[in-house]
Amino acid sequence: MASTKVPLATRMQALGEAATLSGGRSPDDVVRSAADVVRRAGERIAISGDHTVVAIAGATGSGKSATFNALTGTQLAKSGVTRPTTSEPMAVAWGAALPTELLDWLGIGRRHLIASAAGPLSNLVLVDLPDHDSTERQHRRTVDRLVPLVDMLVWIVDPQKYADAALHDGYLKPLAPYADVMVVVLNQADRLAPDQLQKAMLDLRALLDAEGLGRTPVLAMSALTGAGVPELRALLERVVRDKTMTAKRFATDVTERARALAATLGSGRLPRLDAAVEDQLNDALADAAGVPIVERGVLEAWRHRGTLATGWPVLKWLKWFKPDPLKKLRVGFPALQLPAAPGAGPDDPGTTLARTSLPKASPVQRAAMDSALRALSDQASAGLPRGWVEAVRAATRGSERLLADRLDGAIASADLGLRKGTGWWWVVDVLQWLLFAVAVVGGLWLALPVVLLFFQIHLPLPDLRFAPIPEIGLPTALVILGVGGGLLLEALSRVFVEVGARLKARAARAVLRERIARVTRTDVLEPVQAELDRLARAREAVQRAL
Repeated sequence: MASTKVPLATRMQALGEAATLSGGRSPDDVVRSAADVVRRAGERIAISGDHTVVAIAGATGSGKSATFNALTGTQLAKSGVTRPTTSEPMAVAWGAALPTELLDWLGIGRRHLIASAAGPLSNLVLVDLPDHDSTERQHRRTVDRLVPLVDMLVWIVDPQKYADAALHDGYLKPLAPYADVMVVVLNQADRLAPDQLQKAMLDLRALLDAEGLGRTPVLAMSALTGAGVPELRALLERVVRDKTMTAKRFATDVTERARALAATLGSGRLPRLDAAVEDQLNDALADAAGVPIVERGVLEAWRHRGTLATGWPVLKWLKWFKPDPLKKLRVGFPALQLPAAPGAGPDDPGTTLARTSLPKASPVQRAAMDSALRALSDQASAGLPRGWVEAVRAATRGSERLLADRLDGAIASADLGLRKGTGWWWVVDVLQWLLFAVAVVGGLWLALPVVLLFFQIHLPLPDLRFAPIPEIGLPTALVILGVGGGLLLEALSRVFVEVGARLKARAARAVLRERIARVTRTDVLEPVQAELDRLARAREAVQRAL
């Protein structure tokens, strides 16, 4: 019998929680049985917590109906050849009124009231069950339906069939945990000599002990002569007076269902997700999502944009005919913002509507992603019960159909930081145009004599010299300075652009991997961890129920 240190209501609540957590993971019959106990106990206590329901059960010819009549002092139960013709149980209650709601809940239509003032049997409901070994299947179904509902069972056996396999294998052995809410009565004791009765009682006691029913009392009785009836009646009076039988029955129900449920939850240490497996999954998803392509695109885009900004004006216009690599991939540009889901972060990839033009994952990449998902699933489900293994696998692949879109959206909406670190480009661009202007001025100065000669304009021009090198005229020096300075500045800028491109590509890879890892956590790791946490909570709830 389970410990009574923890209140029964607390244990039932824990069992209900464990059943809910185990739904769809543990075998349905075990979960349903646990949930039924919680529901049944709640209904019973809500209907009537004061009454004690005792059922008299037995085989055909054991004297069950005669015992019922002897205990009630009536002739309500019909015995003999007419008994097997009905599958309906009958109930008798003592007191001022029938517990109609309780009897309706039990599904007992035949009911009688023994009107009495408050007495030792007040609040007792005595039920006469059909014969459990009847040839009518409906009789057996009725017995099977009511056995889990009653608080106490009184099994009537006779000297010829007290070791009957139908009783022991069908009921007593399976009900061994309920030993202290059952009584076995050897009826028809008047047919045995004293030594035969003693031997039969010893034999029956040994048989019950061997079946785990050592706490089940054994009484001898003769319903015909009335011998032993007072003792059985006194036992019932004590049960009614103590008012503990209902609680004992439900406490055992909770214990048995909790044990059955605990067996489906396992007891091994729960797996822990390995960082190496997570990294493997992130690598596979990043590769399949096109992170290397975007990384290369960032490298080329920074080169392209840097050249446009810092190149020599005479040549850089040619770059305008080449498309921006990231525009071609549709990466790194503002996406359509959608309202964030409840509880989602402001930069949750799921809050943006964005699509890239990245190529779909190749078969090799898909195989690597599938292998990484399988490795994660295998590690997370190692040692778990079968149903929970399936739940972990389902959680691993639950978002697989949407995973490609989620990854693509995470990449498309990522801020790759390409707007930062470009301040020096503006400075170089201004210098380039200044140098270009110097070269244009020098070129026009050199062309001016030819223009004047063409138009036959006689205008003396000053012969200015470049002070550092007097042999070179100032116009020529301006052209050399403008063109040479521009080309030199472009060459130096290209070095810094290249360094920046590599740094930006590396930073973009880190940003994209962080975005991929976030999708991995929300779509794969968190659902898997939720299943493991759910199993841990189910185990803890079962232990509280026990």
